[in-house]
Amino acid sequence: MNNDRPALKAGLGSNEFRKWYYLKEELVLFCKQNGIPASGSKTELADRIALFLDTGRTEIIPHKVKATGKAKSPLIITPETLIQKDIVCSEIHRAFFKEQIGSSFSFNVAFQKWLKNNPGRTYAEAVDAYHEIKDKQKREKTVIGGQFEYNTYIRDFFEHNKGRSLDEAIRCWKYKKSLPGHNRYEDSDLNGCQ
Repeated sequence: MNNDRPALKAGLGSNEFRKWYYLKEELVLFCKQNGIPASGSKTELADRIALFLDTGRTEIIPHKVKATGKAKSPLIITPETLIQKDIVCSEIHRAFFKEQIGSSFSFNVAFQKWLKNNPGRTYAEAVDAYHEIKDKQKREKTVIGGQFEYNTYIRDFFEHNKGRSLDEAIRCWKYKKSLPGHNRYEDSDLNGCQ
């Protein structure tokens, strides 16, 4: 394993910082020690730290503008009910979809995005969209968010190494994150983690 990873401290350049893998807990601690807001995703923390390392600034970098008001859920949902703008997925919604789709229903990210992007459509159309999304997910590889590097690495490890164990995948992950550069799986990782 490579132990050349630099300590995360003021004075480290942002380019050098971004070459290495740091745990979210390390990023949070650095933020707290340097007066940088420590809430948010790992990606948001890394962006704040890079800004701090380059400029000394500690403000939050806005990623998304949040809606100011929440839509009120309808008391009764039927297939003909229209989806409201700024929908909030509540227990009333869950009960409706479980009744229409079955007990296997769950709010996944793609379906929640569909609901938020389709105000004015009917809940019957939402049920159809749910089935289409589930069918598509069966056919295509699920996209894992950028902040979940470990999950992506482990999935890719097993795609390239059928029959290998989780212990081997984790050993290779630990090796990979000890190196500078990206943290995506490569076949050459097997040589370094043996």
